[in-house]
Amino acid sequence: MKTIWKFPIAAVTSLRVDMPKGAEILTLQRQGDDACLWAIVDPNAEKKARYFEIHGTGNPMYSDMGVERKYIGTFQVPPFVWHVFERIS
Repeated sequence: MKTIWKFPIAAVTSLRVDMPKGAEILTLQRQGDDACLWAIVDPNAEKKARYFEIHGTGNPMYSDMGVERKYIGTFQVPPFVWHVFERIS
């Protein structure tokens, strides 16, 4: 049986989130003052570290590091706008 879990994230340059293996990220939004990821998970699956990068609008994003990224979503903490990517490789 699967369920939906919430994972609060901080507006930092990079972060690690431990999620059950195979977690499917649904969305990224703010809830109150927190930015959160919601994902469909198997609560009985072992945890796996997943790595995310957060880039502010107008800030450099280096593409020459051999890192593949997947766009997850955008959230705002006025006056800033943050864009979240998962590091795939």
